[in-house]
Amino acid sequence: MTVHFPVNILFLCTHNSARSLMAEALLNDIGAGRFHAFSAGSSPRAGEQPHPLTLEVLDSAGIATHGLRSKGWDEFLLPDAPRMDLIITVCDNAANETCPVWPGHPALAHWGLPDPALVAGGHEQRLDAFKQTLHRLHQRLELLLSLPLAGLDRLLLESKARELGARP
Repeated sequence: MTVHFPVNILFLCTHNSARSLMAEALLNDIGAGRFHAFSAGSSPRAGEQPHPLTLEVLDSAGIATHGLRSKGWDEFLLPDAPRMDLIITVCDNAANETCPVWPGHPALAHWGLPDPALVAGGHEQRLDAFKQTLHRLHQRLELLLSLPLAGLDRLLLESKARELGARP
């Protein structure tokens, strides 16, 4: 199965309030129509909204946050959900959970990043943790964007995405 455009990518985390939402918003911003990013959590808290610092960091970087919301991965198992080409877990908890069987058997990768929401301290310390997370995601996503996706098959996409996850 070769990759088609746009490439649909689902970023997974446990609560879908910080890392996965940042990845979704950032890739949709820089993906130049080649990618369509989504995010979800394995167990978002009832009524959970994006972490306020997630929105603050994205807004300050000029990245659109309109429509960004926390949601469960069940939304992407519905018959009318977009079919994913690549699923990337961005937290170790979600990577270690039993994931559903995704329609179409997408490529899978793990990009473990520390949870900025767990950083203690004042507003500036916590904001800096969110900025660092956005920066690390930006570095990996820029490398993903630089891949020659035309002609890649699922296994090669998975291999390349996993290599990017091993980067510091």
